[in-house]
Amino acid sequence: MNSLSRRSVIVGGISFLALSGHAEASQKSWYIGRIPDKPFDIPLVDKTRIPQQFRRQTVPYLGRETAGTILINKQERFLCYVEDAGRAIRFGIAVGRDGQRWGGEAIVERRAQWPTWTPTANMRRRNPSLPQRVPGGPNNPLGARALYLYRNGQDTLYRIHGTNEPWTIGKAASSGCIRMLNEHIFELFGTVRNGARVIVV
Repeated sequence: MNSLSRRSVIVGGISFLALSGHAEASQKSWYIGRIPDKPFDIPLVDKTRIPQQFRRQTVPYLGRETAGTILINKQERFLCYVEDAGRAIRFGIAVGRDGQRWGGEAIVERRAQWPTWTPTANMRRRNPSLPQRVPGGPNNPLGARALYLYRNGQDTLYRIHGTNEPWTIGKAASSGCIRMLNEHIFELFGTVRNGARVIVV
């Protein structure tokens, strides 16, 4: 095992862990710091481990959708949040595996911090070992935040949420939900309001 030493560094109110030595090829090696949050801090991912195209970027937007709309391109693995002045913020995402993808329009009806995960009946049929309920926290597959998507007043059971598996960003890895890095869903959660349109293609 390689040794790893750490020291705390404060930058812009965010506490980073400065790492020296060689990190182990483990989940912990993906993280370089944290965003203070309650009741748990949000881990910051080492962006050098994320392919360039899936890192947060501000991009031009020339479409017709109004500011505040969320656009999701499953094939390209991007989520764009439309801002004003012809621009959008683009994030890399993970999408549903083949056969577990969905599309169309929905709205954000509910938002949750450190959400509880309740696997659907279909998930538990496919994998009977899944628990009935997982409380919010660092080990929860929904991550630090979740946006709940509704259509015609009904819960679609799909979410835009964080993840404790950052290596899945850019891949078809979920059971249909849209995964983001925890720090990215934290940012989106602070901007998006209930009633926001979500368009998935």
